Amino acid sequence: MKLWAGRFQKETDQKTNDFNSSISFDSRMAREDIEGSIAHAAMLGACGVIDKDEAGKICIGLEQILRDLESGALQIDPSAEDIHTFIEGELTQRLGDAGKRLHTARSRNDQVALDVRLYLRKQCDALSGQLRDLTQVLCKKAAGYAEAVMPGYTHLQRAQPITFGHHLMAYAEMFLRDLDRLRDARKRMNFCPLGSGALAGTTYPLDRGMTASLLGFDGPTHNSLDGVSDRDFCMELAAAVAITMVHLSRFSEEIILWCSWEFKFIELDDAFSTGSSIMPQKKNPDIAELVRGKAGRVIGGLTALLTMMKGLPLAYNKDMQEDKEAVFDAVDTLSMCLTAFVPMVETMKVLPENMRRAAARGFINATDCADYLVGKGLPFRDAYKVTGSLVAYCIEHGRTLEDLPLETYQAFHPLFGEDVYEAISLERCVNGRKVLGGPAPENVRAESERVLALLSACEEQPEAVPGGELWL
Repeated sequence: MKLWAGRFQKETDQKTNDFNSSISFDSRMAREDIEGSIAHAAMLGACGVIDKDEAGKICIGLEQILRDLESGALQIDPSAEDIHTFIEGELTQRLGDAGKRLHTARSRNDQVALDVRLYLRKQCDALSGQLRDLTQVLCKKAAGYAEAVMPGYTHLQRAQPITFGHHLMAYAEMFLRDLDRLRDARKRMNFCPLGSGALAGTTYPLDRGMTASLLGFDGPTHNSLDGVSDRDFCMELAAAVAITMVHLSRFSEEIILWCSWEFKFIELDDAFSTGSSIMPQKKNPDIAELVRGKAGRVIGGLTALLTMMKGLPLAYNKDMQEDKEAVFDAVDTLSMCLTAFVPMVETMKVLPENMRRAAARGFINATDCADYLVGKGLPFRDAYKVTGSLVAYCIEHGRTLEDLPLETYQAFHPLFGEDVYEAISLERCVNGRKVLGGPAPENVRAESERVLALLSACEEQPEAVPGGELWL
């Protein structure tokens, strides 16, 4: 039976039922719906809104429904309007009138807002765990390749020498900020809307603080209209997930480049690559390519949420049913990507010799050559011009800065001496960049230790809400 039966004199058209139904995607919130209902029933009993014994029966009945759902003894009816209707109907079928009292002082509006918050709170915790795993892998691999010289790029042109470890730690920093964004999103969603009713609260003497505490929230929401009619917590989480996917996509693009024959800086493990149906020599980075592609899907979900909400007057509107598919798909996609991405990065083979050869062929020590002249007293702009002329000469004659004879150097400027060769050594160029944030190996190792320590210090998020039997 429809929760809103009574006002209507005829059955809803079946096509309308199908269009209106959300059971296909909100059924994943069955546990959260039951957890919220148990807390609500316990509060109603404690406040004397319903008989305390009946409240106890409701809680026990809901716990049994959850056990039956998880064991498979009870199957969700796909023809139900939504998960809330299904669970309340099942409870009423089992308990009779006691089950009908569960919805006292509650609307589906605050019930849905609660369930989504409970569900997404758990997803924040799960995604944070996966991101921590990825960041730990990057830190450990970075420390192992803190001295592996490679070319750093701007405009995809070789620019200055860095190390592979330094490059990996750049992504570790990005994912560390992504973790912060997830924690922030979780913090702001962690307020309980239950008790807001449809939009104007209720005349029943509820203890909203009790319900919030039982469910592990930081407190109740403070405006009933806001409690049921905003989904900024969905948008914020979707934004955090989209930014994380952008970072994963950028990393994927580099992995795709690095494992090509044109770069050959890494080789992906066979377990995380695929082949071609016609070209036997191919080894394709399909996981990285899929991650790169799925980033667009997540960005689309964020855009859908923002667009769906932007024109809605207060309070609840049916448009808001569209929030779940978009944000659920976003968190599902990120989780799926991380599941494959972490072991792919962990098992990839690094080829430092190829990186070193590429670094030697791009004049990426030109800045250090100019700095050498500055150290001899030449103004930087003059040193820049002299070094640029040297690079042009090398290109014209097929030489590198390392193999130019000293006479050639001195023909461009008399300040050049034998010590120029040490100054433009790639290893010296990297090792000398000890400024905070620079690629010197000691910096990379220290940064890896710092980030690992931060990850270890991250407190685990609150445990799942205890069962209703503990609340009565």
